[in-house]
Amino acid sequence: MDFTRYVGRCFGFFVLAVILDVGGLVLFLLGIFAPLSFWDFFVLSGPLIIFLSLIFWIFWYLGNLNVPYQQLLA
Repeated sequence: MDFTRYVGRCFGFFVLAVILDVGGLVLFLLGIFAPLSFWDFFVLSGPLIIFLSLIFWIFWYLGNLNVPYQQLLA
């Protein structure tokens, strides 16, 4: 199946961003709902991982921009 039709040209950055988002959300929810003595590690590291996924979302967005060739020469 051709995912580039739905995702764009930068499939790798898209996958990394989604994996980091899901991982951060899982850590965050684990810290909230699991009865652990070190819950604060999960509650604080989950949003940090989600914040770091913004780097890959920006790379994905920039990789999918279409700039006309004539505009690049001007």
